[in-house]
Amino acid sequence: MGKQVERPLILVSNDDGYLAKGINTLINVLSEFGDVVAVAPHTGRSGKGCAITSEIPITLKKVKDENGVQVYSCTGTPVDCVKVAYESVLSRKPDLVVGGINHGDNSAVNAHYSGTMGVVLEGCMKGVPSIAFSLCSHDADANFTPTLPYIRKVVGEVLHRGLPKGSCLNVNFPDSPSYAGVKVCRQANGEWLNEWGAHTHPNGGTWYWLTGSFACSDSDENADKVALENNYVVITPTKIDLTDYALLQDMQEWNLDV
Repeated sequence: MGKQVERPLILVSNDDGYLAKGINTLINVLSEFGDVVAVAPHTGRSGKGCAITSEIPITLKKVKDENGVQVYSCTGTPVDCVKVAYESVLSRKPDLVVGGINHGDNSAVNAHYSGTMGVVLEGCMKGVPSIAFSLCSHDADANFTPTLPYIRKVVGEVLHRGLPKGSCLNVNFPDSPSYAGVKVCRQANGEWLNEWGAHTHPNGGTWYWLTGSFACSDSDENADKVALENNYVVITPTKIDLTDYALLQDMQEWNLDV
């Protein structure tokens, strides 16, 4: 009798919390491909990006263990969840790290703020193929059904082909019952405007509440935000190397000696 083939091990996290509909939908899909370990924040941690916890302890609690799926609740950030999973939960290096399904758009520069992207960037830094999935809806009961065939296709391709070292995928879905197709796009340009609302505190002084609106300055149909607005599923290959190689080359001509 031949040696039994080990099922892929898939690590999952998010920034909406372990109870969110998005991550539980994702866990169900990924369990078709392998054994799933989900380590996710105990409550919402949106906008945490690659933040880590350094000044207070965090805790970890197993909340599910059945049929090849383990789920843990963690009091840390999304990146903390990946780190503690590596140190204290996983039996071996995972074959895939997946973030999501996020309740909200993570296209354009929003990827820099996203805790969902923090998950996959951490996985990527650990040398594991990593994918983020996000739906452009903040509804707690959002309809993720249209995303499922595409998630299966992307996960299957990445498990089969792998990804280049230092690269991960940022996948965003329009909030739509059906899609125009799939596009592989670059990150769009844009910025947040009017980001803080100022209010007078009843006891004096001013307090601020994060608000604002996102303005996309791109019209290129191959930019992720624009393609999303045209109802395409958008895949943006993303690198962890932030080096600007063109500027690096230009700076060789600078006179920087003192």
